[in-house]
Amino acid sequence: MSEERAWIELSDGVRLAATLYCPEDRGPWAVILEALPYRKDDVTLYHAPEYRRLCAEGGYAVARVDLRGTGSSEGIATDEYPPQEQKDLCEVIAWLAEQPWSTGAVGMYGVSYGGFNSIQVAMERPPALKAIIPIFATDDRYTDDVHFYGGVKKQLDFIDYPLYMVCMNALPPVPEIAGPNWRKLWLERLEALEPWLPRWIEEQNDGAYWRHGSLRPHYERIVCPTMIVAGWADGYRNASFRMFERLEVAKRLLFGPWAHASTETSLPGPRIDLVPELLRWFDHHLKGEDNGIDKEPPIVLFARRSTRPATDLDSYKGEWRHEPAWPPERLEERRLELPGADERRLEMRGDVGVTAWISCAGHGPFGQPDDQRPDEAFSLLYDWGPFDEELEILGYPRLEVTVSASAPVAFLSAKLCDVFEDGASALVARGFLNLTHRDSHHQPEALEPGRSYEVTVELDATSWIWERGHVLRLALAGSDWPNAWPPPENVSLTVESPRSALVLPVLQGPAPAAPPVRLQLPTTSAEPEPAAPLTWRIERDVPGRVTRAVIDHGASGRLDNGTHFTERYGGEVGVSGVEVGNAWAAGKNSFELSWGAIQVGAEARGELRSDRDFYHLSLELDVSEGGGPLWSKRWQRRYPRRLQ
Repeated sequence: MSEERAWIELSDGVRLAATLYCPEDRGPWAVILEALPYRKDDVTLYHAPEYRRLCAEGGYAVARVDLRGTGSSEGIATDEYPPQEQKDLCEVIAWLAEQPWSTGAVGMYGVSYGGFNSIQVAMERPPALKAIIPIFATDDRYTDDVHFYGGVKKQLDFIDYPLYMVCMNALPPVPEIAGPNWRKLWLERLEALEPWLPRWIEEQNDGAYWRHGSLRPHYERIVCPTMIVAGWADGYRNASFRMFERLEVAKRLLFGPWAHASTETSLPGPRIDLVPELLRWFDHHLKGEDNGIDKEPPIVLFARRSTRPATDLDSYKGEWRHEPAWPPERLEERRLELPGADERRLEMRGDVGVTAWISCAGHGPFGQPDDQRPDEAFSLLYDWGPFDEELEILGYPRLEVTVSASAPVAFLSAKLCDVFEDGASALVARGFLNLTHRDSHHQPEALEPGRSYEVTVELDATSWIWERGHVLRLALAGSDWPNAWPPPENVSLTVESPRSALVLPVLQGPAPAAPPVRLQLPTTSAEPEPAAPLTWRIERDVPGRVTRAVIDHGASGRLDNGTHFTERYGGEVGVSGVEVGNAWAAGKNSFELSWGAIQVGAEARGELRSDRDFYHLSLELDVSEGGGPLWSKRWQRRYPRRLQ
């Protein structure tokens, strides 16, 4: 196998940096493409073993490409998923298909960002793109991405991806690749740099900005075979059943227990080796191999069953199985009326939700939900059971609720839980809705205080089996903090139980006969070593009535190519218990890279604060060379809270 660097020149003259992994034989080969903004030659060089396996075990040429303006590629990175990016990647696919060592058949895949742009490029229908595998990705950039949740800005996420992209985009191209003009190219990049984050705060409602790059609802735009990989603990799981049901192409869905992490290392497991599954799909659709994948039931999923909660949960109890179609024929809706014959009132607290933590888990400190009882003490609870027999659900539970609020803007959090005989409460699924978005994410409408509204809250896609003797619990609250930003003012909610119901997607009877699921166990996976102990704390200032969540983590290492790097991510989010509209997220992300005598660094510091009426954003970016300051810039913005 050979590894070589290549430049792919685009029609406007900008060159994208690529690394090509090619088999030992003379070819020609089908090609697999992954394109990311995460610096292929240093920060995410640890992905390389997977490319080498796809090449050596599958006989593919594999291309890893830095997107425009990122890593060692030329140009300017203006935003995530801009129209120019899809245009660029269509040209990249055409270039790969035209090379003398290529068969002309190209497949595209990727995790998270690479899954998003696999979907987006497939929507453009480049002729040489024959199959895609989006992993942990979504079809809707507004409802199911890292920025908003139920029509509310995410809070804890602010001190992660939105900040580290400010920092990463300020790093230079790798000098050895860019050549003697690397520093000039770096300074040009810095002078043109504008952070992506302000636009994400400005665009608070769904609209043209978020519709670009969103497949939903135009699923007919994809015409190439599509294999979807999803995880029950991942934040992008909701798209999986939607896409599978509506795509009219050859399709497959592999739905495991995983977080937003490698299927080989994920907490929780069970873990698998994903590479053989990728190769089977590409072998059939890029090489035309009759390997039987088209004759198997198209859905492989891990059915979770009652498992005690833990923030570092190793594996769920459950079993792998096939499903022949979505929705399954044996799936039926079961309507559970909320118990009680009267109204129930709840005075919201802004810090309810800490035990559920973040809606898109990865590695710590973005870990798994804990025992829900501390939050349930400040929630409205509705219980069914204990059950005499097992109850299994699969799909999207939903809450049909009649609710009123004491203020024009109010939120409703719904958490579905499995309560063990000793009282431990495990989170099964969650849903969240800004009630001003009850009819539309495009045009929210203020609530009339005291007026009752019939509202539907769709919970996240889930699989769960309640075991005998367990209780099903619904917990309702007015916040889901620190996952989502709290409302602009204190509010009370009134739920009318007789006019409300929980609707469950219940599976009746056993799955149809199918061959056993055979997935390979993981191989070792190389990832950066932690740079320092991980921090994950919840702090309560009792006299000040303030709750904070504090995180810090990072990695450091020397790469095979001699590059040394350090990355750190940290900060805190907080909410006032007196005026919930007063909340904040403040973080600091930094990267340091060295190539021999060349040392560079970038540090981004960001703070987003809110009051009743506005978000206040402050960003600072400092770039260094040789240990001394090179370039700095500051941004200050204020944004009205638009019914948030």
